Amino acid sequence: MHLFVDNLTNVDFSYLHPERGLVGETWLASIVLEGALDQQGMVCDFGIVKKTLRKWLDENIDHCLLVADLSSQLTHQINATDTQLSWKFGNKQQHTIECKSPHQAITLIRNKIISPETVSAWCVEQLRQLLPDTIDQISLNFKPEVIDHHFYHYSHGLKKHAGNCQRIAHGHRSTIEISCDGKRDHALEKEWCAKWRDTYIGTREDLTSLPETESVNHQFSYRSEQGDFTLSLPVTACHIINTDTTVEFIAQHIVQTLKSQNPTHSFQVKAYEGIGKGAIAFA
Repeated sequence: MHLFVDNLTNVDFSYLHPERGLVGETWLASIVLEGALDQQGMVCDFGIVKKTLRKWLDENIDHCLLVADLSSQLTHQINATDTQLSWKFGNKQQHTIECKSPHQAITLIRNKIISPETVSAWCVEQLRQLLPDTIDQISLNFKPEVIDHHFYHYSHGLKKHAGNCQRIAHGHRSTIEISCDGKRDHALEKEWCAKWRDTYIGTREDLTSLPETESVNHQFSYRSEQGDFTLSLPVTACHIINTDTTVEFIAQHIVQTLKSQNPTHSFQVKAYEGIGKGAIAFA
C-alpha cells in the first residue's frame, strides 16, 4: 500500500553550482511511503508523517546552504563550532566563493552535484531512521514551482532574524510583478529578473571589504544569534542595497529605483519570496 502527501512543504535554500556559483532555490517537496497497514488500517498516520518530515526538512534543507561534498571544486574544513569552505566555479574555475558558518547553516550532500535527484536520494537515506518499521520504501520528490513568466534566483542573509533566515547564504526562486501607471509591465519584470539572475543581495553595512575592481570579491560578515557568519563572492554576483534584505525592503528598493528613474510615473512592485508570499510596495 502507498501513502502519499503532495506538496508536503516547500524548502527555500541556496546551493553551490559548478558554473553559476551561489544559487538561491525553492522546491516543493512531495512524499510517497510504501508499507503494510497497521492495526489502525494505516500505512502511517498523516499527522506523524507531516510533523516528522516537515521538521526534518526544516532543520536540514530549508534555509541552508547545500554543498556537494564529493565535488572536486570544493575544499572544506569542519571545526568545533563552524564549517569553512571554498568553492571554485565558472569557466576554468576562475571564480571563488568562500563561506564560514555554524554547522547547522551548511548541509553537505554526499554527491558530486546538487540536483533534485541527488538531494532526494540523500534525504531518503537519512529519513529511513526516523519512520516506523512498517515503512518499506520512501520516495521523496523535489520540484520547482511552475512559473509561467519571468523569475530569478537570489540569496541573502538576515542577521537580525530570530530564526533560520539569519543564515548568511540561503535563498529563493522568486517571481516579481511590476505595474507602471496601473498596467502590468512585463518588460520591466524581465529586466529585473535578468539583472538579479543568481545574485546575492547584500546589505551595505555587512560589507567588510570594498573592492575597487570587479576582479575581486565582496566579503560580508556579521554575528547573529546562531553564531558568526562570513561570505565572500565575486562583485559581479552581488547587488548591494542600503537596508536589510527582507522581501519588504527588496520590494521597496525596486520600486524606489523605478521611481527615481521615471519620476513622472507611478509604480507597484509585488516581490515574491519563494512560493506564495512576499511584499507589495508603491511609489
